[in-house]
Amino acid sequence: MVTRAPYGSWPSPISPDMLVAGASLPSAAAAAGAVTWWSESRPAEGGRTQLVRRDADGTTHDLLPADHNARTRVHEYGGGAWWVHGRTTYFTNWADQRLYRLTDGSTVPVAVTPEPPVPHGWRYADGTVTPDGRHLICVRETPDGDVRNDIVAIPAAGGAATVLATGRDFVAAPRLSPDGRRLAWLTWDHPNMPWDATELWIADLTSDTTAESGTESAAVVLTDAHRIAGQPEESLVQPEWAASGELFVVSDRSDWWNIYRVAGVDELLPVHPVEAEVGEPAWVFGQSNYVIADDGTIWFTYACDGHARLVSVAPDGSTADRGTPFVRMNHLAGESGRLVAIATESAREASVIEIVPASLPEASLPEASLPEDDDVTADAKGFTVLRPPRDLGLDDQGISRPRHISFPSTGERTAHAWSYPPASASAIGPADELPPLLVLIHGGPTADARPEFALSTQFWTSRGFAVVDVDYGGSTGYGRRYRRQLDGAWGIVDVDDACAAATFLADQGLVDRARLAIRGGSAGGFTVLACLANRDIFTAGASYYGVVDLSALARDTHKFESRYLDRLVGPWPGTADLYAERSPLTHLDGLNRPLLVMQGLQDEVVPPAQAELIVKALRDKRIPHAYLTFDDEQHGFRIAANIVRSITAELSFYAQVYGFTPADPVEPVEIAFADRLAPGT
Repeated sequence: MVTRAPYGSWPSPISPDMLVAGASLPSAAAAAGAVTWWSESRPAEGGRTQLVRRDADGTTHDLLPADHNARTRVHEYGGGAWWVHGRTTYFTNWADQRLYRLTDGSTVPVAVTPEPPVPHGWRYADGTVTPDGRHLICVRETPDGDVRNDIVAIPAAGGAATVLATGRDFVAAPRLSPDGRRLAWLTWDHPNMPWDATELWIADLTSDTTAESGTESAAVVLTDAHRIAGQPEESLVQPEWAASGELFVVSDRSDWWNIYRVAGVDELLPVHPVEAEVGEPAWVFGQSNYVIADDGTIWFTYACDGHARLVSVAPDGSTADRGTPFVRMNHLAGESGRLVAIATESAREASVIEIVPASLPEASLPEASLPEDDDVTADAKGFTVLRPPRDLGLDDQGISRPRHISFPSTGERTAHAWSYPPASASAIGPADELPPLLVLIHGGPTADARPEFALSTQFWTSRGFAVVDVDYGGSTGYGRRYRRQLDGAWGIVDVDDACAAATFLADQGLVDRARLAIRGGSAGGFTVLACLANRDIFTAGASYYGVVDLSALARDTHKFESRYLDRLVGPWPGTADLYAERSPLTHLDGLNRPLLVMQGLQDEVVPPAQAELIVKALRDKRIPHAYLTFDDEQHGFRIAANIVRSITAELSFYAQVYGFTPADPVEPVEIAFADRLAPGT
């Protein structure tokens, strides 16, 4: 039975605990023979990352004991924390940042790298193994004093690292040719980020064998290292070798990240151009959107109009561009005639899938046949779910489906977003009421909004909120020129587009103009604060570890982002006046709307001092606000209890600000100066 209830107060089948109880989203995948590995985050286990192996007979095994966590601190954002060679798994353990080896059948990880001179003193990521299995080649970050990022070789049996490539600010993606005789890798220097400009280098790799204490040891040596590709305004990502010895890389020189064959110095030949992103901004290591089969066929995936495409390019040049049952696929990997990937849908959480190319239909799957809530294997030939999503028991009518919208913004620009209407199987809103709108601002800011199922979004839509996830100018997914719109304009373009998205939906009569809220974390938190301090569009906001003072961020943040603002704002410290002008802290006179601030006290990306600045200003101005800190969180909340507390606090906050009563009791958040809240603000 469907009943009428005020928006925000709808009974929801999605409890806060569902966001974490049994939640374990896959984050990367690998394949060797008939065996598949993947990693998955587990909030209920303190936010640690577990490694899982699925054998050919379909049985799965958790690989890491409870006191191990496959997560690296390189660049603080990590990624690429584990890799596989044969049946042996190598991983960086979060607690000490040392590399460990786990051989097939063993349950006790063995340390490969020595104890660092200081805690977390050597950090490892993005590795591979030489064909003979004798050495690991990976990125090592040394964070003592002047942080160094090098490519190193480490004996697989254990021992000290040998530095192979050094002298650049950053290195990534060391990739060995199939014969093990050449190494390719990426480099870049401040003030560039990896999505701004990178270079592709190659070198010959040899082993220098020496006699030592009656035994032979082989040290890996690089010779003839030279740049092979990379222009001043070209981002290269994901170099890969084919079995033939040809080198490929993804470049955005055409405006879109597409795959190219490296034919010579700065000579890149397009493989199969598409007006879509085959690459992604390298916030984390180990991303993969294409794979080269043993026969030379290149398989790659990209998203278009809310659907994932799977493309094959045969050695003879023939191509096939197929539809899939998913909205997105990434972490594509494979060998032995099969591919694996992380796949997302609009109505289910992410899954690990297997693709058998020989079983794929010749034609694209028609969109009408794309399954929404059944096992994809029933309707999609060639796709098999190896690791299914949780069965959440949700009624299909209660799941909000995303709709892509494009809308006008300032300067005759067009911005983009994914819009989610309120959805419930048991409630509808009053005939004379419009729903409140929650505007989501992604982090980065060079990230993107994705139309994949997120229980955190459905948490709001199932209670009667409309949600819009904004791809403001500067976001990924619309080409390099769109991404470059934020150059020198952070705090302007993103603010304009966030406000334009809310206004666009309000003008269409889809949301309540008096109840427009905005939320975001990190860089998204900066945009939240900038919108509230400089515009009168939003009536409430929530900032998760948001940036308050750009000058403080430029001075205090970690190496990876320490020069990021040179392009987004201006060179530091020469443009200090501009940093002050763009900072929300400078415009506190305009901040007069209720604000919820949440901060992890171990955050090294946006330190807690940033949150303290805004909270002091709110307190001094007697603006209604709430401030929650989490002792054991870093940049991004991973621990189950903290995830639950943060979202229930946010629901309580909006309920008090907008004057509705949640259907399910939630722990209230204490709002300072709550007496100054106007009824139904």
